[in-house]
Amino acid sequence: MSALTIKPEAACAYDMLALGEVMLRLDPGEGRVHTARQFTAWEGGGEYNVARGLRRCFGKRTAVVTAFADNPVGRLMEDFILQGGVDTSLIRWAAYDGVGRTVRNGVNFTERGFGVRGAVGCPDRGHTAASQLKVGDIDWDEIFGKRGVRWFHTGGIFAALSETTPELVIEALKAAHKYGTITSYDLNYRPSLWKSIGGPKKAQEVNREIAKYVDVMIGNEEDFTACLGFAVEGVNANISNIEVESFKAMIKRVVKEFPNFKVTATTLRSVHSATVNDWGAICWAGGKFYEATHRPALEILDRVGGGDSFASGLVYGFLAFDDPAKAVAYGAAHGALAMTTPGDTSMATLKEVEKLVGGGGARVDR
Repeated sequence: MSALTIKPEAACAYDMLALGEVMLRLDPGEGRVHTARQFTAWEGGGEYNVARGLRRCFGKRTAVVTAFADNPVGRLMEDFILQGGVDTSLIRWAAYDGVGRTVRNGVNFTERGFGVRGAVGCPDRGHTAASQLKVGDIDWDEIFGKRGVRWFHTGGIFAALSETTPELVIEALKAAHKYGTITSYDLNYRPSLWKSIGGPKKAQEVNREIAKYVDVMIGNEEDFTACLGFAVEGVNANISNIEVESFKAMIKRVVKEFPNFKVTATTLRSVHSATVNDWGAICWAGGKFYEATHRPALEILDRVGGGDSFASGLVYGFLAFDDPAKAVAYGAAHGALAMTTPGDTSMATLKEVEKLVGGGGARVDR
């Protein structure tokens, strides 16, 4: 029996809809933010990255619900999203006051890290248009009821932005369920977002309430601990059989407390350095566990967005095959490939993902 009942493709305008903030990422490349003289511009956002990966790599129809201040930076962000093939018709535009006193667009300065120097993010996202979104702003009945959506995705980054965004997340999740849309949520704990509004205690208060309305819960060890209050016991320095069993034991406790979770997916990462990580993933669905191929000593160019690409591959596996084993395999492979290129968003192709899932290596394709 399938873990998820997914609406047919022909009945919906979108395979996936994402709700979240999209920021302008400024990347100093191999350098440091505090000594940079030039930056490469990308777009990125935890929830949006999943929709973009699902569109660009896997060819699915996706859209994003977000908001921008209507100025040249906001229009640049729109252009990036258009290049990614994600539908922009649901973006809300806020009148710009000329200087950003009341509304602005978020910027994220992000270093990739190398060797013993970890990646560093310096977000500048106060008073953004997306953070001011609130209940009643979006016509969910139109989106889920008339247009039709097979899968709705959002996450803990968007929920941490303001007092109004968690309420909007819950409103959207309830509307999605009303119309039979599968819902997923990536906990994506970011200490910098929560530290000034109550830290882990506030994160748990918000995320435990949201969790009641989620079908597919995604996160790593830190996410489940900080956001939902579940700790992994007996974790070793490296991914091992003991550690995997500890993760499984945690997930069993999670789904017992939240029986509405039909699927739970977790990435397994052991950090040797910023550029060498052990990488794996497990998925719980229908009372069983499914493990992706463990990839020790995975070489990384830019780790930002790896978890989001795991999520998009996972969603694709369910949409395309309705198979949790394939879902976690595609998710882990897509996440691994996404971390070999710069930027938040995936540059991988479906052919490359399928090659990696099938056990292919890194020999030159000519």
